[in-house]
Amino acid sequence: MKKLDNFTKGIIKENPVLVLILGTCPTLATSTSVSSAIGMGAAATVVLLCSNIVISALRKVIPDKVRIPCYIVLIAGFVTMVQMLVKAFAPALDKSLGIYLPLIVVNCIILGRAEMFANKNKVIDSAIDALGMGAGFTLALCAMATIREVFGNGTFFGIPIPVLESNNISILTMAPGGFFVFGLLIAIVNKFFTSKPKKKDFGCEGCPSRDVCRGAAEKEGV
Repeated sequence: MKKLDNFTKGIIKENPVLVLILGTCPTLATSTSVSSAIGMGAAATVVLLCSNIVISALRKVIPDKVRIPCYIVLIAGFVTMVQMLVKAFAPALDKSLGIYLPLIVVNCIILGRAEMFANKNKVIDSAIDALGMGAGFTLALCAMATIREVFGNGTFFGIPIPVLESNNISILTMAPGGFFVFGLLIAIVNKFFTSKPKKKDFGCEGCPSRDVCRGAAEKEGV
């Protein structure tokens, strides 16, 4: 159950995009179409998985003072390999993602999980964490892309949708529309899926001066 929780937390409870608010730049830029969203999510997940596994395996070897530069070098190596594979086997996807594919190197989700989780946990747990975070990232991208493509372009996976094709809301494919959909999804997740903090009791029982107040009240006969 611990490993299952480790996987599922990245999907809703600690979704990197909608809860932790990481990776905003590629999220807004590549969520104009579902195909681009899936491509970006898959590429980021592969890099996240590989980097988490290697960093976890080398966590006792990498000196603490240079761990961040080492992480970036490792992540950059995996991003380069993924980019070369995409260029070779999916040139259309490479053209669609553009500069945002190599910019996975500086994606806060990948570096953040390396520093916060892979650096402190075993290889298997780090791999599960990477898969969960990657799945959460991909699902968030796909949710945004579905709304923006369907209502903004009137298509889904590039296939025209009757009625919506000629009655689309084109602003949803632009930056303002992206921010609107992004904020809307964050609000929905916060409302229905995240736990609310418990209200603190500000009564006398939690006050450090409780005994002093009681003593003064007893003297005054209150």
